Amino acid sequence: MHFTDHIEELRWHIVRALIAIIVVAIGVWLNIEWIFDTILLGPAHSDFISYQWMCWIGQELKVDGLCLQDLKIQFQNTEMAGQFTMSFSVSFMLGFILAFPYVFWEFWKFIKPALKEKELKHASGVVFWSSLLFLAGVLFAYFIIVPFTVNFFGNYQLSPSFQNIITIGSYYDTMSDLVLGMGVVFEIPIVVYFLAKVGILTPNIMRAQRRFAVLIIFVLAAVITPPDWFSIWMVAVPLIMLYEAGIIIATRVQKSKNLRNTKYDNI
Repeated sequence: MHFTDHIEELRWHIVRALIAIIVVAIGVWLNIEWIFDTILLGPAHSDFISYQWMCWIGQELKVDGLCLQDLKIQFQNTEMAGQFTMSFSVSFMLGFILAFPYVFWEFWKFIKPALKEKELKHASGVVFWSSLLFLAGVLFAYFIIVPFTVNFFGNYQLSPSFQNIITIGSYYDTMSDLVLGMGVVFEIPIVVYFLAKVGILTPNIMRAQRRFAVLIIFVLAAVITPPDWFSIWMVAVPLIMLYEAGIIIATRVQKSKNLRNTKYDNI
């Protein structure tokens, strides 16, 4: 195929992916009031299920920091069409999240013909694992990181004279950044696999940078969680496990490449 043919092929994959997102987004938009009150504003309610779980775990483990404070957040809209445009933003965000498996499948269909037979065998199940990791990251952010973040910043006050009256746009931007960001972060094992296959990333590089990665993870966890070590570890451990999983994957890829090179040398 010529370059223009590849562009045309890619265009149709993108079109089909966008159609899938739009179809799901329409379904979300038709139920936007319930979705906004129940899902989007869920972490802003004191009876959110994550707060109940965390408090129960905290009571069992004698860790008071997990029983987060009651939320006292007031929201406001400062733009004429703010709530209307927000409904579309939320619809497309959830449309992308729910349609992600199909979107990634379209992307995979485009690059699949360029891979060799052996590469396809190693990459089998990539759509399933990529979708699973992305959705796991989204759920981890929604049920763990977002509640900690909302509770901390929503109750933080420099002085009792100041009240936290938060714009709905600010709340949505924070939530969407965390949810989509963690969905991407949870793709680390997939990204590491392909970078290791092309030789850009090696297990030695990842081991050498491990201390810096762990430091960044703990700083991030300390910023978004209450000031106790149990809460920090609860957020940091899954991210560290993802990094360690990346090292294991890169090691297996390197061993496979070394074994293949040895066979070629013997021939």
